[in-house]
Amino acid sequence: MDNIFFIGLMGAGKTTIGRLIAKQLGMVFYDSDHEVERKTGVKIPLIFELEGEAGFRKRETSIIEELSQLKNIVMATGGGAVLLPENREFLKKNGVIIYLRGNVHDLWLRTRNDKTRPLLQGGNIKQKLERLYIERDPIYTALADFIVDTGAQSAIEITSYIEQLLQNQHAEDAAVKNV
Repeated sequence: MDNIFFIGLMGAGKTTIGRLIAKQLGMVFYDSDHEVERKTGVKIPLIFELEGEAGFRKRETSIIEELSQLKNIVMATGGGAVLLPENREFLKKNGVIIYLRGNVHDLWLRTRNDKTRPLLQGGNIKQKLERLYIERDPIYTALADFIVDTGAQSAIEITSYIEQLLQNQHAEDAAVKNV
């Protein structure tokens, strides 16, 4: 396992858990959204305003392609990164994919006051999250090597659980190679 990629809806904890996992495993952490902002010098809401979602997705794909080629990284992707087939391919080819699945109510509680998420601005945030969940959950589920439900557990508990999953996977992979 060279890389670990986190996918899931906004508010699922991809950045928080990703940072913790990277620290625990001695890996380098990247957040694809932060990298888009770093490279462009502007915040994502402004990119959406000037270039629309399609313009942002193009920039996001470029970052995901670049980062997924690195080794020994943990990357938190934007919630919509999996919508494009090329992004799914970059992730699948270059690492282990973990879907952090949150229920809509918990995601709403975590994101309801966040003004930096363009897809949640204006209107009923909970309804928007429900629509995004219905649209994206099947994609996340099909792409993921592991699905981890994020609910009442703390970030530390989720991180420990993921570490155990990865250790078990590594042990299974080693056993297969020795057969």
